[in-house]
Amino acid sequence: MIKAIVLDIDGTLVNSKKEITPETREALLKAQKAGIRLAIASARSKNGLQRFGRWLDFQKNHGILICYNGGLIVDAQSNEVIYSKEMPADLAKQICEFLKGYDVIPMIDKENYLYLNDVYHAPLHFKGEELDIIRYESRSNEFLICEIEDLAKWIDFDIPKILVGVEPDYLDQIEEELGEPFKDRAKVGRTAPYYYEYNAYGVDKAVAMKDAFGILGIGYDEMMAFGDAQNDVGMIEAVRYGIAMGNAVDSLKEVAFDVTDDNDHDGIAKAIYKHIPELKEVKL
Repeated sequence: MIKAIVLDIDGTLVNSKKEITPETREALLKAQKAGIRLAIASARSKNGLQRFGRWLDFQKNHGILICYNGGLIVDAQSNEVIYSKEMPADLAKQICEFLKGYDVIPMIDKENYLYLNDVYHAPLHFKGEELDIIRYESRSNEFLICEIEDLAKWIDFDIPKILVGVEPDYLDQIEEELGEPFKDRAKVGRTAPYYYEYNAYGVDKAVAMKDAFGILGIGYDEMMAFGDAQNDVGMIEAVRYGIAMGNAVDSLKEVAFDVTDDNDHDGIAKAIYKHIPELKEVKL
């Protein structure tokens, strides 16, 4: 019996227009009405997850926000912090100093601000179009922007993650170089064609799911999870009902329990009704 559903956001919960479609929202609201607990699990900050929680009525149903790939877990209704793990300030300083040797855009968030070295950095390019990654990141996470001359010197506090914007083709070339010096001290990896991230060591979506729902007596065999990217592999493998979106990377599809339709064609709703057909009859 499925008692919890965990959702990645980009490429999964939202479509190409960054919207939750009416059909998907209805299926998830029905799940909550039937007593199934929901969680959003993303690399995004708490700021970046809250509006999705509002759209899904998390504030009325104790929905769970799994932020920073599992570095922060919050009950959206009570605002209780269930778990938090941050990267030590000295390690963050070392990483930012190291990144000066590459043509990349390091970004650090704190409270309501996104901090970076150059707010006018030239846009990246993705799928033949220009992508203002700074504007995109600040708007999608509801951050104000603050320019810092030298992030490495500025950091004097523990942080949840360092987000790095990189030209996709360039990232293909340097991906291993970016992670190699820190892989034994931080969780490192690519999370999108144009993103590379450094999290606190041991941070993982699958572990976060266990922490978030274990206190409710819900185990992996009672969870359904949806994802599309490489950083979703752990949670898709961990749960009994790991569902890959139709637009997911091949490595995720290979380990998934099932593959549903893509994020532009209500893949989540279709999988929910396929594996929990009784929800179709729930009235909102």
